Amino acid sequence: MTDPATPASHSTAASEPSPAPIGVIGGSGFYSFLDDATEVAVPTPFGEPSSPVTLGAVGGRQVAFVPRHGRDHRFAPHRVNYRANLWALRALGVRQVLAPCAVGSLRAENGPGTIVLPDQVVDRTWGREHTVYDAEGPVVHVSMADPYCPRGRRAVLDVANDTGEHVVDGGTLVVINGPRFSSRAESHWHSAAGWSVVGMTGMPEAAIARELAICLTSIALVTDLDAGVAEGEGVTHHEVLEVFARNVERLKAMLGHVVPTMPTDDDCGCRHALDGQRLPFDLP
Repeated sequence: MTDPATPASHSTAASEPSPAPIGVIGGSGFYSFLDDATEVAVPTPFGEPSSPVTLGAVGGRQVAFVPRHGRDHRFAPHRVNYRANLWALRALGVRQVLAPCAVGSLRAENGPGTIVLPDQVVDRTWGREHTVYDAEGPVVHVSMADPYCPRGRRAVLDVANDTGEHVVDGGTLVVINGPRFSSRAESHWHSAAGWSVVGMTGMPEAAIARELAICLTSIALVTDLDAGVAEGEGVTHHEVLEVFARNVERLKAMLGHVVPTMPTDDDCGCRHALDGQRLPFDLP
């Protein structure tokens, strides 16, 4: 890893793009989400993001988009470079991130097509790079008591109320390592614990965003009932992609309404997660 303190790590592109206060981390279906889109290469001290970042406009607001799994969906959940993705967004001026993702439901009443706005997360991943502060230097601790931005969540809920889009307010996202799906026993365990949905990409994404003082709002689209809830043989990869593809236009429409309403000032606890701490390097 390159030393984050070196000037080269703070470069974003040959010509500096306009700052983009809002970021979206999502699937390839979101490329058409942006107006006047252009790609920019953003070097980071953690390597390259999943793909070049696409800059464009949504509702008159500048937005930066990065496909979580890469342009051609080549990165499995445990191989996504979460640190590079979020560092690149911050380097482009992003301070609010909307993070749609596909999940399985641990509750029978929230079937495929349901949108859940989680307010808590449980991390069951392993072997991933979980922090940007692993270099020698001052130790940095951030609070994750409330992992998702309350103001971002409020913006999504307000738009849902205004547009009539049904969104489940609150719930716990449990993040497994993948790329395999849960066994029935694991699914029963997660459900018995009172958790709501299960996914593979929510962590360390949320934790790294907090380490970079970025607000992050997860928007979870249910693609299937998890193994302990569903009957039959269980979900397949094809079924997950099919349900997500059928609902991506809904997500894009909702985000199109949300982006113009997102707060961009620093009056949020997420933005002050690092206050009073001495960092081992400067952030972009």
